[in-house]
Amino acid sequence: MIMLVLLLIPLQSPPFQELHLPETPISTLKCMVMSSNSQLSYNKTELRKAEELMMRALIEFYQKLRLLKDYSFLNKLAVLKIMKKYDKITSRKASKAYLEMVEKSPIGTTLEVTRLIERVETVFIKHFADGNRRRGNDILKRKIRSERQGFTFLSGFLFGCSIALVVAIILVIHLRNIFQSPGRFQYMDNIFPLYSLFGFIVLHMLMYSSNIYFWRRYRVNYAFMFGFKQGTELGCWEVFFLSSVLAVITLVCVLSNLDMEADPRTRTFAAITESIPLALLIALLCIIFCPFNIVYRSSRFFLVRSAFHLVCAPFYKVSLQDFFLADQLTSQVQAFRSLQFYICYYVWGDFIRRSNRCFQSKIFEAFFFVVAIIPYWIRTLQCVRRLVEEKDVEHVFNGLKYFSTIVAIAMRTGDDLNMGIVWKIMAAISSAVATILGTYWDIVQDWGLLQRNSKNPWLRDKLLISNKGVYFVAIALNILLRLAWMQSVLGFREAPFIHRQALIAIVAVLEIIRRGIWNFFRMENEHLNNVGKFRAFNSVPLPFEYNNKLEMKSQF
Repeated sequence: MIMLVLLLIPLQSPPFQELHLPETPISTLKCMVMSSNSQLSYNKTELRKAEELMMRALIEFYQKLRLLKDYSFLNKLAVLKIMKKYDKITSRKASKAYLEMVEKSPIGTTLEVTRLIERVETVFIKHFADGNRRRGNDILKRKIRSERQGFTFLSGFLFGCSIALVVAIILVIHLRNIFQSPGRFQYMDNIFPLYSLFGFIVLHMLMYSSNIYFWRRYRVNYAFMFGFKQGTELGCWEVFFLSSVLAVITLVCVLSNLDMEADPRTRTFAAITESIPLALLIALLCIIFCPFNIVYRSSRFFLVRSAFHLVCAPFYKVSLQDFFLADQLTSQVQAFRSLQFYICYYVWGDFIRRSNRCFQSKIFEAFFFVVAIIPYWIRTLQCVRRLVEEKDVEHVFNGLKYFSTIVAIAMRTGDDLNMGIVWKIMAAISSAVATILGTYWDIVQDWGLLQRNSKNPWLRDKLLISNKGVYFVAIALNILLRLAWMQSVLGFREAPFIHRQALIAIVAVLEIIRRGIWNFFRMENEHLNNVGKFRAFNSVPLPFEYNNKLEMKSQF
């Protein structure tokens, strides 16, 4: 037992200068211009950061000690049950002697671990909780989130309201023959792209909610891999609740917009009617960036911080949550274009005239190219950063995959803008290449499937889902949904029974669904690699340096 405890205590720590890896833009630039032997000056900010590191180290050490104590208890309990069963079958009384031997063995002795736990509690309460024992114990001990039935009921109620609103919108459109009116094309060109943005967000949140549900069901430790602060990660019902609230508000706005369009008394309020989507977008942004402790502030700031890392790529060290978020954004290209349309429609004053002149501008067409490739360009830069740090040639091929997608999207965008037959041919070739590379990388690299010599034919050795057919269905769906992006190249931009904007939205929805399926198997593979390759650990560097020749003395 003492040997196991000693393994948890870091016997050596690198100097403080080596702990400052190039994780931020400033530190990255400093590493380019400063010598590795330069001395650091300590200020209040650095001392506060050092205090936070010490606090994290004590919390991690305390929790590992508790796990070690629980491990000892479970082993003793297992031996006790085994010996009782043995005595019952053999009619012997050998359990007492065996249990005494176990109590004296290292695996059954928890006295030293208990003393260490008490010492850590004393030090932490004294130095980091101002002597408040209750506060110190609340910070040290793990917080287990409990599901609230009322919250679950409210989420289901709001989801039911959203379904009822969808039915109401369909009835209003049918009874008033809105799509048979002369202004139906104007509505689809102007208003539909504004509201479709929220539809994409709601669908992505619903897919993420289902991902969390299945991750928890199959014991995928997503919270640890994403680096969520303990006790602050959102559960599936909380994400489902947020998506249902946004869906209800959006559908109410759509219904009010349709009613204002159909009612002759409100047709004169053109600017007010057109401003409803903008007001909804501003309200959503205000909630996301709200500094007050409301609406899951910790999770909101986590999202904002990760998004800021993407904006500053490649100057930030790439972590799992950063490239995972960037992958989500690659499936929201149409949402980015909707944001671009927001800027064009409202900044240029088209909403007052109820006219859409965006595609008549060369500036808008230029940004129509740029906006679509931004998420893929961010992923390419992240691959470059990881290549420099990890020296793994795999990131070269991953970066080339995203670069091929950039070329394909640029060619498809040119074809969408009717720039000629040459763009169509180039779009078809580049899209085929990008689809093949992306599909291979998804299935083989990200999911770890299609391994010839695995125990499970054409899958992998370890699977969390017992039904192997699920993996083959996921592979087939991934291929089919990726091909949906090629509809524009093949000329299916319009259909006699559906508007072009609606067809674009359907293709975007299929991509979001594909990304939701990809999310589960990507994190499943990451979880199995962490467990199988012993990569699942927390590294908390201590904020001090010491002479390696000096003997370390325990501070406890």
